[in-house]
Amino acid sequence: MTTDSGTSPLDVEIGALKGGSADLPQYAGQAVLIVNVASKCGLTPQYTGLEKLQEQYAAQGFTVLGVPCNQFLGQEPGTAEEIAEFCSATYGVSFPLTEKAEVNGDARHPLYERLVGFADPEGHTGDIRWNFEKFLIGRDGTVVARFSPQTEPESAEIVAAIEAQLAG
Repeated sequence: MTTDSGTSPLDVEIGALKGGSADLPQYAGQAVLIVNVASKCGLTPQYTGLEKLQEQYAAQGFTVLGVPCNQFLGQEPGTAEEIAEFCSATYGVSFPLTEKAEVNGDARHPLYERLVGFADPEGHTGDIRWNFEKFLIGRDGTVVARFSPQTEPESAEIVAAIEAQLAG
């Protein structure tokens, strides 16, 4: 379910990190793991697992979509160029990154307006709790799963959810 009358999060306009549109509609029919990311967080090493998921499942119709966010203790302070360089040089990130966006509060990006109403396995809905909270969008464009920031990208529950979407 989504919070916007069934409208897909992939219908939202958001800029790409390096300028222009991130063109989310291009991912229609794919499984997409949307993750708010940060370069200076204790969870930043999750980039490694996210990139492994990208490499393992991209050919099957899957992508990770990173959304840089500086709302949690200023842990993504860099410019677009600095973020891109860090992700590429430090973690070999090949998946797309959007422009920096707010995920909570009055300036919450419309993408996150369509995500936050979905509950994780513990029943949490609403505000994003920290960097690296994850939402899986199914091939039909709806939110099918939400995972806490502490859930590792290569955890059994995330892998199973991705594989279920790719099989269906």
